[in-house]
Amino acid sequence: MPSSQIENLFNESLIAHQQPEWPDKAKLAEVVNELRQLPPLVFAGECDNLKNKIAQAASGEAFWLQGGDCAETFAAATADSIRNRIKTILQMAAVLQYGASMPVIKVGRMAGQFAKPRSDNFEKRGDIELPAYRGDAVNDLEFTKEGRTPDPSRLLKVYNTSSATLNLVRAFTQGGFADLRLVHEWNKGFIKDSNIGPRYEAMAKEIGRALDFMRSAGINPEEFKTVDFYSSHEALILEYEKALTRIDSRTDLPYDVSAHFLWIGERTRQLDGAHIDFAKKIRNPIGVKLGPKTSQAEVIDLINALNPDDEPGRLTFITRMGAKNIRSILPALIDTVTKSGRKVLWVCDPMHGNTYESPTGYKTRSFDDVLDEVRGFFEVHNKLGTHPGGIHIELTGDDVTECVGGGLEISHDDLATRYESACDPRLNHTQSLELAFLLAEMLRDSK
Repeated sequence: MPSSQIENLFNESLIAHQQPEWPDKAKLAEVVNELRQLPPLVFAGECDNLKNKIAQAASGEAFWLQGGDCAETFAAATADSIRNRIKTILQMAAVLQYGASMPVIKVGRMAGQFAKPRSDNFEKRGDIELPAYRGDAVNDLEFTKEGRTPDPSRLLKVYNTSSATLNLVRAFTQGGFADLRLVHEWNKGFIKDSNIGPRYEAMAKEIGRALDFMRSAGINPEEFKTVDFYSSHEALILEYEKALTRIDSRTDLPYDVSAHFLWIGERTRQLDGAHIDFAKKIRNPIGVKLGPKTSQAEVIDLINALNPDDEPGRLTFITRMGAKNIRSILPALIDTVTKSGRKVLWVCDPMHGNTYESPTGYKTRSFDDVLDEVRGFFEVHNKLGTHPGGIHIELTGDDVTECVGGGLEISHDDLATRYESACDPRLNHTQSLELAFLLAEMLRDSK
């Protein structure tokens, strides 16, 4: 199908919220045209495989683990940074899979998460007011007129950086690095605190003994040597997403080949808006963020819009309620979907509803609040007899100090030590692994 026909899939008259104000429209058109000619970053068959796995998780037969940066930056797309994020997710998955005896779907919030919605279009410092930082896909974090002017050529850099990231991810996950027999090796290079490090090593030894036993019995499956690792990001900048939509040669259906899984954010999920219209048209598995103001009618309307045929694995609801709201608001939403007879995957985002400004002036989150929201998510599902299907978290493999609490007892005063996020605070490696152990216990108890 020619690109003009792909363009005709989408209703260009609809309002697209949270879009950059590109000053150079001619440059934008040139960039979009170039993106249309570039090879896919992922393949439609991989998206379908992920959809099948999501269907398993929605039926209670798997658990979804999605993690990565709040907003990727070009500068941080280094081999060490990418490897450490993958190692952290692999470690978390090993803890969950071993602790709960359940398959874990591994999804990186990476290789495309370069744009962020903003509450305000502008940022003011003193007497100077400039466009807000919307992620490296749009402008620069540096507070200068030149840096903050939206530049469409950055979209090409998003594509190239995502391509390089995915190439490295595939090398790590298919080239031997992710072999479960190397579960000990994944901990090398990480600071081991007095609690989580020894606990992980003890688990790794147990896994090693189990694998040795199986090998002695002549069992050494290929599944232990590689892992399926999927990419995801928020489908925010529609010029980029539409330019990377292709027609699958097997099915003649449109797929957004910028990532395996795309989600629509809380600020852009208007039923009559351009983002939902875009999500309707592509055949990738789709997620939608649901905040505390979500109504029961809205969830049914979203299902009808995005998955009218009740295709297994097509739709995921990612709840971001906040610890104080999760137990009071989520039950009615789940009950409404259950009574409708429709099936979705329910995933908990315990990060975005628990953000606050510390007394020291840093945007932060409390590990206790994150954990409390996860506990509330499990409690609600256990009470209703439904499956707590997964977790969506902002994390890094580095030992940053951005979220307070956890086993390292990071304080508000500690935040300045290594606060490196370009946007929202992330769990560091130790906090992420600590959460995985606690999750494994909850998941085991809920089975």
